Amino acid sequence: MKKVKDLMVPLEEYATVSIEATLYDAVVALEKAQREFSRSLYHHRAILVYDKEKHNIVGKVSQLDILRALEPKYDEMAEKGGSLARFGFSRQFQKTLLQQFKLWEKPLADVCKKASKVCVKDFMYAPGEGEYVDAEASLDEAIHQLVMGHHQSLIVSEGKKIVGILRLTDVFMAVFQEIIACNIDIGKQPK
Repeated sequence: MKKVKDLMVPLEEYATVSIEATLYDAVVALEKAQREFSRSLYHHRAILVYDKEKHNIVGKVSQLDILRALEPKYDEMAEKGGSLARFGFSRQFQKTLLQQFKLWEKPLADVCKKASKVCVKDFMYAPGEGEYVDAEASLDEAIHQLVMGHHQSLIVSEGKKIVGILRLTDVFMAVFQEIIACNIDIGKQPK
């Protein structure tokens, strides 16, 4: 039976930054980790955030978090109604919001300036209890957590120590390979 530790990416191979880092630092760390990580076709899509002493993982930054951080007006929208797309609002309505809140007026004109001024601690996400999994846990347990929590990854621990990250893409590939290995003859399947 496969365990979480069999599929996890070790912490030292994942992109990490200090809580005091800038958005620019985070992007550079992600790019470096992607370049150096060759075990998979899939690049890392998040950055783990350490506390000041580099003892504990205190947060996570996703690609979406980075894009949101570049446009602070999304915070205003969230205060007035949260994520609207999941409530079934039309594309036209979303375009109206883009204009109303004057989002991305200067799309990428000052991206370098913004990236150097925004601190990771101001836009990182603090993972909840359901986003941690023990390295010795079965892959079945991890799949359940990923599915029920709609997570892209889980932080892997051994006791109180963070040792890696379990990515949804790696879990999916393991399941995918198991299915392909079945080599079922479609013509002989019962109806």
